[in-house]
Amino acid sequence: MLHLYDLNHAVVVIIDVLRATSTIATALYNGAKCVIPVDSVAKCIELGRQIDGITAGERDGMIAEGLEHGNSPFEYSRDFINNRTLVLTTTNGTKLLHMALERGAGQIVTGSFPNLSAVCDFLIAQNQPVVLGCAAWKDRINLEDMLFAGAVIHRVKNHFSINCDSAQIAESVYLEAEKDLYAFMKAKDASHYHRLMGFGLEKDIRYCLTPDVANVLPLYENGKLIVL
Repeated sequence: MLHLYDLNHAVVVIIDVLRATSTIATALYNGAKCVIPVDSVAKCIELGRQIDGITAGERDGMIAEGLEHGNSPFEYSRDFINNRTLVLTTTNGTKLLHMALERGAGQIVTGSFPNLSAVCDFLIAQNQPVVLGCAAWKDRINLEDMLFAGAVIHRVKNHFSINCDSAQIAESVYLEAEKDLYAFMKAKDASHYHRLMGFGLEKDIRYCLTPDVANVLPLYENGKLIVL
């Protein structure tokens, strides 16, 4: 629904909790030079060769064919990623970022629970219109991205005028879930919870729902996500 919003003077927060924006924050927190988001596997491979970067990404939750690394934050420890460039493509998150670019977003940052506080502090400091862009799953709503949007709204709402029913819904769902986000996802048999559990990725899910474990702000500038 991004086309419904005026992005020209807005800060757009790209949200893909499971797992792209959690992985981006983690890689940068652990010392990556930058993360370059691309919208196709072919571009990822080509660019990675050109710059001697780490090529990574997933399609449908699994490591994409032709890439060596996937979309798990646990792949990007400081020992591995420090001072290196990550070229990343994912099913939903990087696609949404490029959509926001095409629509003239004023600023783009990425957010997930691991960098919740950094995102909220930035939005309050910027004092600009905000669009919380939930990547969801193949253009369909999902629970974890709504939960993160709700968490942001709950923290920053006193600094903004909010006139959006979807924002009110997101905050209401978050307030129901905030005591134990993982248990809430499990109880609701959330689609992406169900999908990743099928791959044995409980550890990834729990990490991606944990606030402030990689609390940096990835800001998009000149084709790269860097730490502000």
